Amino acid sequence: MELRLRYDLQFFAKEGPGGEKTEEATGKRLNDARKKGQVAKSQEITVAADLFAFFIILNVYKEYLGEYFVFLFRDTYENIPDTIVMVDGYIPSSTIYSLFVKILLIVLLAVLPYLLAGFALAFICNIAQFGFKITTEPMKPKFNKLNPLSGIKRIFSVQSLFNLLKSLLKIGLISIVVVMTLTGRQESLFLLYDMPLKQGIALMGDIIIDVGIRCSAVYILIAAIDFIYQKHKFREDMKMTKQEVKDEYKDTEGDPQIKSKQKQKMREASQRRMMQELPKADVVITNPTHYAVALIYNQDEDPAPKVIAKGADFMAQRIKDAAKENHIEIVEDKPLARMLYANVEIGEFIPPELYKAVAEVLAYVYKLQGKI
Repeated sequence: MELRLRYDLQFFAKEGPGGEKTEEATGKRLNDARKKGQVAKSQEITVAADLFAFFIILNVYKEYLGEYFVFLFRDTYENIPDTIVMVDGYIPSSTIYSLFVKILLIVLLAVLPYLLAGFALAFICNIAQFGFKITTEPMKPKFNKLNPLSGIKRIFSVQSLFNLLKSLLKIGLISIVVVMTLTGRQESLFLLYDMPLKQGIALMGDIIIDVGIRCSAVYILIAAIDFIYQKHKFREDMKMTKQEVKDEYKDTEGDPQIKSKQKQKMREASQRRMMQELPKADVVITNPTHYAVALIYNQDEDPAPKVIAKGADFMAQRIKDAAKENHIEIVEDKPLARMLYANVEIGEFIPPELYKAVAEVLAYVYKLQGKI
């Protein structure tokens, strides 16, 4: 007894019915993905650049900021008696609110350069990664994200594993940097108890900025690793199966069979027009069996004789048959027929280097017809 099982080989394909994704993404696929907001980008690059720029700017303007906030603190407390006035034994909430808003505006004015620098750096980092492109596609709701199976797949995906390792790397390296920096400054930290307030604040500011710059440098290294991975992942995600490449080619260039039929119809239409023009010819020059070229020469209108029909093999025979039917002279000249067929298209005038040879043929034809 023989048992036979039917199965579909595509069931074993790695990436579904299209097969495994082994082909590099085409330009059209990349452009379509870009329109949808799908680009290779690393958010860590922007965070690292903003963090590093913040501590650098803070280090440059720390003295100015320190004096500014000391002045704000002193000015606020000195003006409290004039600003906050008790009414009927209590302080109105509107008075406290106005004082709070005033202080908040002053603080925002002080940190505005940092906010502007952060915005500019974020914009520049994104432009540097994937260029400038405005799209609303990522904002559209996608109901497939509500699918619990898709959520589970994302949780246990390679991307999730990489994000976990990246987070552990950030925590580990930044912790090491903080511990090493504070260990190197521990003698200064022990002296804080004996320092005046301003000097102690200045020391703490220096230590915080030092730690921040070192952590930012580590963050930049992590961001570079993340950027390389994201570029690699995007390239792999954009890969296509052989079937997808074929389908895209059909969509953009058209089905090869349809294009072949279209070209055939165009050739047939061109041949019909050519055969309609053939009766106007003055002469047909042949190979004699392989090529046939029909020429017309209007001395009053054209600068030179013109090819109005040509063909090889079967088409050459049709041209000769049509010439006989219309009583057009057929002249055998093998070299001239080959040169005209190879170098002059239908509707074009013959080149100057063939003037003499064609003139001799036309003179012979006109003599036979009694025109000269």
